[in-house]
Amino acid sequence: MDTRHLKSHSLVSSGQAITGGQKLNYCGRRTVSKYSAIIRVEARAVRVPLDVTTSLSTRVIAHRDYVLARIETQDGVCGIGFCYGGSDAGILVAHAVRDLFAPLLMGEDATRVEGLWQKMYASGLLHGRAGSVMRGLSILDTALWDRNARATGMPLHRFLGGYHDETVPAYASGGYYIDGKGPDRLAEEMAGYVSEGFKAVKMKVGRLDPSEEEDRIRAVRDAIGPDVLLMLDANNAWRDLPTAMRYMTRYEPYDPYWIEEPFSPDDIDNHARLAARTRIPVATGEIEAGRWRFRDLLDKGAAQILQTDAAVCGGISEYRRISATAASYGVNVCPHWFHDLHVHLVGSSPNGEFVEYFPDDQVLNFRRLIDHQLELRGGDLVLPTGPGLSFNFDDGALKSYALDDWA
Repeated sequence: MDTRHLKSHSLVSSGQAITGGQKLNYCGRRTVSKYSAIIRVEARAVRVPLDVTTSLSTRVIAHRDYVLARIETQDGVCGIGFCYGGSDAGILVAHAVRDLFAPLLMGEDATRVEGLWQKMYASGLLHGRAGSVMRGLSILDTALWDRNARATGMPLHRFLGGYHDETVPAYASGGYYIDGKGPDRLAEEMAGYVSEGFKAVKMKVGRLDPSEEEDRIRAVRDAIGPDVLLMLDANNAWRDLPTAMRYMTRYEPYDPYWIEEPFSPDDIDNHARLAARTRIPVATGEIEAGRWRFRDLLDKGAAQILQTDAAVCGGISEYRRISATAASYGVNVCPHWFHDLHVHLVGSSPNGEFVEYFPDDQVLNFRRLIDHQLELRGGDLVLPTGPGLSFNFDDGALKSYALDDWA
């Protein structure tokens, strides 16, 4: 990666030159190894339009904002991180990276990941323990893990300890609401994923009335057959238990594998009440941040499956803590989004059940921003073999969609 043009937080640009064999003592901090000392942290925001405006149960999406970060150490090794910054104002996450966290990392040892996580978390307490601030922390924590894996030449899933050998299970995620897309087209889409080898598929629910939703689910179940797992994603569709149960009684005959995010992520109690009243497992957690909220979900029986997103919850470090805690409850983790990241985390975790995989770039259009795509084998994802995350950002694509420059 050519970083000669960068003007971000840098020991060199601050006038503190680094010479061969010299150890750093930046701003009075302890001396660290020259090889792993962080000399540059930078971020930028991009906006990628969707080709077709797409709907969830309660939201309409025309474009997606992503925030990207790079960390460079004295030995020239770089690590990358990223997250979804929402449909608007994603640049708020970039400000959290640049203004709040980047100065804390300068001159620090990149291999001291747990200590740096705690340092960033403590600094962000007054600004937000979730949302944009925690997403900024997640980006940088991911970049640290990526940098350290690249420094060893190991793929991230092996650097994290490894569990699966060559492939990990995946499900095809789709079934969004698009104007003119009725039950027949939806069923055709889902059956297409099965023909590609997927043994599990997911569709959106909750936007239409119960009878219309049942028509959609019935068409999909008829098309994919009885043995393919069918996940249903409500995207926070319902506000009360009676409404949710009206829909669930319609859904249950079609044997869904789970109902995802039935309520607001803050409404943990209704998740628990629903879980006690339906035989369909409740899955949630994609917007949650921090191990403490996930502990509440587990303690209250509000989720039989966690969907922890490492780009949201506090990075790879926090994801691993949450996953280990879930294992002690006998709960599996099926992380949300970003299959390019989560293939490594499911690949290194005994209770990682599925990677959520998006077969094209129409919804998760982040794949337009990177230079390498994952390989499928019979509906499973092949674990990458390159160092770290095993991909880099596509600089040409970033320029096309940029909201700002690297800084």
